[in-house]
Amino acid sequence: MRRFGLPFILLILLNSILVISSCKGKKKPVTGDEITAVKDLIEFYPQPVNSIQFGDTILNRKEKDSFAISYKTFSKFVPDSILATVFGKGLKPKSYPLARMQDANKTNYLLTKLVAGNTRNLVLYCFSKDEKLLGATNVLKPDQSTATTQSVSIDRNFNISKSIVRKNADGSQNDGKDVYILNEEVGKFMLILTEQLDDKLTELINPIDTLPRKNKFSADYGSGKNNLVSIRDSKKGDRLQFFIHFEKNKGECNGELKGEALITGKNTAVYRQGGDPCVMQFNFSATAVTLKEMEGCAAHRGLRCSFDGSFGKKKAPKPKK
Repeated sequence: MRRFGLPFILLILLNSILVISSCKGKKKPVTGDEITAVKDLIEFYPQPVNSIQFGDTILNRKEKDSFAISYKTFSKFVPDSILATVFGKGLKPKSYPLARMQDANKTNYLLTKLVAGNTRNLVLYCFSKDEKLLGATNVLKPDQSTATTQSVSIDRNFNISKSIVRKNADGSQNDGKDVYILNEEVGKFMLILTEQLDDKLTELINPIDTLPRKNKFSADYGSGKNNLVSIRDSKKGDRLQFFIHFEKNKGECNGELKGEALITGKNTAVYRQGGDPCVMQFNFSATAVTLKEMEGCAAHRGLRCSFDGSFGKKKAPKPKK
């Protein structure tokens, strides 16, 4: 029988202790739904970077489900009330971690893509060094305008910039930007710089103008150049294509929405789309259309106005020879 020396036996015992300790250690989450603590949530985001920048094309990019964090898991760390301000009540978005940064106070900035059906937004969450949620803000949401592009960036000084570029019909372009910082003491994001886009469009571009208008409701409604409700035929007989753009309060509050509405009655149609909390009713008459927000459409307009209102029917243009 072979005998082993004391050093060899001690080495075996040491290795056994290390193996047992490693087995008892906490396993790092592999998927989003394995996250059980804020620390795990923070570490699940891509490695820390010195700056962050994303354009609005990220909203339509297909993400891997293996990186998704379910609503049930994410809502353990972020209150439902905060998620509801972005998506409305009843929707349960998936969260996709995009990037994280940490400032000198060890506050973690977590940039997250939220997806619920066709509704997509980028939201920034900030957690303190003791893993408490300091604040959250929606930094990028689609405006459904064919003339604008948006982007968001966070620089090394943790200035959060929301930028927008609009291409005008005459070939020129206008730029706008808002810059925010996090006030950690009160847990709010403060606007420190704004560069406004000029007040009005030189010409409003109607993206559905060339579609057929055989339905009795298909026409243009509105007043002036920058208030338009355009209704066109859909490929489905029980639906209507529409494009809405309005400017209220002397240009201080704008709204825009493009989609498809279901004809629900003799003179009514309703826009309701999965993943979008907005529900809009169209009431038609021989000379006008009246819009009514049935449920919140804040993602498509300013916070101090609504789509509600009546728009007069415009004469159809004469066909060009």
